[in-house]
Amino acid sequence: MRRGLLGGTFDPPHLAHLYAGEAAYRSLGLDVVTLIPAGSPWQKAAESVTGSSARWAMTKLAVEGVDYFDADDREVRRDGWTYTIETLESFPDDEELTLILGADAAARLPTWQRGEEVMARAAIAVAPRPGVESQRVASVLEGRRWEWLTMPLLHVSGTELRAMARAGHSLRFLVAEPVWRYIVAEGVYG
Repeated sequence: MRRGLLGGTFDPPHLAHLYAGEAAYRSLGLDVVTLIPAGSPWQKAAESVTGSSARWAMTKLAVEGVDYFDADDREVRRDGWTYTIETLESFPDDEELTLILGADAAARLPTWQRGEEVMARAAIAVAPRPGVESQRVASVLEGRRWEWLTMPLLHVSGTELRAMARAGHSLRFLVAEPVWRYIVAEGVYG
C-alpha cells in the first residue's frame, strides 16, 4: 500500500489541501490519500482552533465522492497534543507512507517532535506555498526522500478563510461544496 498522508488543522479543509492531495496522488502513483485532521496541534497552542468535531466533520465532507481520498480520525480521537511521529507509527510497517506538506511546514520539519524520525519513516511530498522558496525546503530535506509537487501556487489559507467567513463573505468555491454547506448550516465561523 502506497499511502499519502495529508494532515493539518483543516480549519477548514480547502481547495489547496485537496489539490495538493490530488497532485501527490497523480505524480507519485499513490494508492490512496488520507486526510487526517489534527486533534490538538501543539504548534498552534497559542491560536484559537475550531473544535475537533467540526473539523473532523468538514474533513469527511471534503473527501466525499473521491474514491482515492479518505479521511481518518485517529488524531482527533487521541488525547493531548498530536504529534506526526505518533501518527506515522500507528500505520502498519509494510505501508509505504508519503507525508504531503506545504512548503512552509516542510521547511519547519527539523523543529517537529522527533522530526528526524518523521523524515526517516515517510517520504515527503512538498506543495508550493506563498513566500517559501524551493531552495529553503531543499536545504532542510537534503539527503531525504522527497519531491516537489508540480502544481499551481494557490494563495488560500485557513486563517484567511476564517476571517472572510467571520466578515460575512462566502467561502463557496474555496472549499468543497459539501464543506461550504456544512459551514453555512452549522454557523461554524460565526
